[in-house]
Amino acid sequence: MSTYNESAQSGKGKDENQKEYRVQGLSCPNCTREMQEEIQKLEHGQNAKLSYNSGKLTLSPNVDLRRVEGILKSDGARIIYMSDHSAAAASSSDHPHGHSHDHSHSSGRTMKWVLSISAVFYLLTFVLENNVPAPVIITLYAAAMILSGYTTFLRGLRNLTKFKFNMDTLMTVALIGAVIIGEWREATLVAILFGLNEMLEGYGMNRARQSMEALLAAAPKEAELLKDGQTVRVPIASLSPGDIVRVRPGEKIPSDGVISQGTGAVNEAAITGESVPVTKREGDTVFGGSISTDGLLNIEVTKAYEDSSLAKIMHLVQEAQDSKTPTELFIDKFAKYYTPAIMIIAMAVAVIPPLLLGQPWMTWVYQGLSILIVGCPCSLVLSSPIALVSGMTRSARNGILVKGGVHMEQLGRLEAIAFDKTGTLTRGEPAVYAETVYDEEKFYAITGSIEQSSLHPLAKAVMKHLAAKQPKETFAEPLQSTVLPGEGVRAEVGGNLYWVGSEEVLRYVQGGQESVMAAVREDIRKLKEQGYTIIVATDEHSVLGLFGLADEIRAETPEVISQLHEAGITNTVMLTGDHEQSAQSIAKQSGVTSFFASLLPEEKVAKIKELTRKQKTGMVGDGINDAPALAAADLGIAMGKGTDSAIETADVVLMQDHLGKLPSAIRTARKVNSIIRWNIAISLSLKAIALLLTIPGLLTLWIAIISDMGATILVTILGLTILMGKDNTPSSS
Repeated sequence: MSTYNESAQSGKGKDENQKEYRVQGLSCPNCTREMQEEIQKLEHGQNAKLSYNSGKLTLSPNVDLRRVEGILKSDGARIIYMSDHSAAAASSSDHPHGHSHDHSHSSGRTMKWVLSISAVFYLLTFVLENNVPAPVIITLYAAAMILSGYTTFLRGLRNLTKFKFNMDTLMTVALIGAVIIGEWREATLVAILFGLNEMLEGYGMNRARQSMEALLAAAPKEAELLKDGQTVRVPIASLSPGDIVRVRPGEKIPSDGVISQGTGAVNEAAITGESVPVTKREGDTVFGGSISTDGLLNIEVTKAYEDSSLAKIMHLVQEAQDSKTPTELFIDKFAKYYTPAIMIIAMAVAVIPPLLLGQPWMTWVYQGLSILIVGCPCSLVLSSPIALVSGMTRSARNGILVKGGVHMEQLGRLEAIAFDKTGTLTRGEPAVYAETVYDEEKFYAITGSIEQSSLHPLAKAVMKHLAAKQPKETFAEPLQSTVLPGEGVRAEVGGNLYWVGSEEVLRYVQGGQESVMAAVREDIRKLKEQGYTIIVATDEHSVLGLFGLADEIRAETPEVISQLHEAGITNTVMLTGDHEQSAQSIAKQSGVTSFFASLLPEEKVAKIKELTRKQKTGMVGDGINDAPALAAADLGIAMGKGTDSAIETADVVLMQDHLGKLPSAIRTARKVNSIIRWNIAISLSLKAIALLLTIPGLLTLWIAIISDMGATILVTILGLTILMGKDNTPSSS
């Protein structure tokens, strides 16, 4: 299992005293990275993190906040509220004054008005150009340019004084240069288009963030606490294990607990992604964030909110947004050197042809300015974040918790998946699959009578089979029932002795014909060859019948395996400690490509390591017994319907108790990786085409900005398409 960026994924190693702030107005990933580096240079700021994906700043309370705000302000960003480190506080207050504002929406609306007014001024120049003096036209151009680009100018000028080169610096130099050489019309159009470009970037990222925040809004804010026969509304953060809370129809369950009174359907979509409500009764476990749809429930809280499944999910989702993938880190590093390189290339284009080849200065200075605009790394740096946040959002919406972008990328690269058998491909519960009846009159009646009071899993499976076969049958109570260790049970029914158990009970049959007993043993051998566990029922003189039991395969398993193969997983492997025959039977029913049986835990790990040497391999288990194998795989995938062990063990958690969502997780991850590759290719290709236009001298300022804006629009749209569509999930019924 990948340990890349491990502390970011798990949240471990993070200073618990750090404060979290919500930041509005982050203009781009590259600028965000540069501001983070500046904040880290402050005293006590070395561990500060500023995430473009989540719009969140984490830093030590000892850092001078005024200096941090100054750094943010230099890029047009600002802190809009502070939250407590806990998920509970983050969910219960969006604002220090107890109410929330959609700042991103209002700032986007302001930007629309500014750009609209700038566009009106620009269009006025076409109408008035031949009827008013030139200074009036220039004033209109200048007004449109300042309105749409003043924030960029201010940031760019500040960067120039610090010799810091980013997209704002490039744009500012290009626009100042265009004005100096008298290209007012094109400079104004570039300023307007660049403002539009920034607005589109912000919209795309905000759309992805809002989808994620909609998930995080699943946390309830208050609970109705039952105390001394009275109810009182309290914040969920104040709840302790043992408290009794009342949840009315339509309300959210505040924390993990057990129903102490009441029955009703509960929608667990916030945890598992399953939209169909589950009926819950007294004694059943419920998860915080689930919704009681039609019943009044009294629930005993078993975990404080910060320890609940929902709080852990929310924390891991937030951590996942803040993590960086290898692709993102490479792009960040590339952008760091790419921007100064563009400055040098632009200067060379502007100066070398006039100086060495006698070409006209104005022509090549103009070309150099156009290269500055083409060189803006906006779309390149944006190619990954929107796609990753959209992918993690869609997965979380389906109850698939991916603990970071690095694991999302890895999930999309898997070629092989290994499965633990018991509890993963199968239900982990035996079921009757075959029977051989020698005495129909006695066989069912005797086995039902003797097994009905047993708590043994095999006995329960037999009774379930008999209930389906003879639903109205009632069985006599046995007398003198005695457990025979390692063999089964002996009991008296209707005055006669009977035995029900393993094939060892055959030795109690006295006087049976040798040919009949030989036939019985042959039937037992055939059933065992098929991988069945045998239950025999006998009396003192004959064998009444045989049951063949095996671990029951999950209903959705064959379809899941088929869909995984369709999704591009070339090798599906089953690993089990069971014997060969049983493993072969389950492998055949499930459709896996291969299986390995009779494996000890350390042999499972060795087999996983062998598989990872050949292919990118994921391991799916229940997150409890399979931890070593999960850790040895390239990607650990746990299933467990919100259990602590499942959440903590693996890189990807299926929050259901079945595999039905796994194919959609693979498809989403592959789509994310594909879109990131396309985004990078589109961004670089459009820039390359624009730069090639400098050779014949055809590159213009507006072509340059259109190439950059076109790339940004395509990158944004492609990233957001991940949120669309409906997943086809095999039924787990």
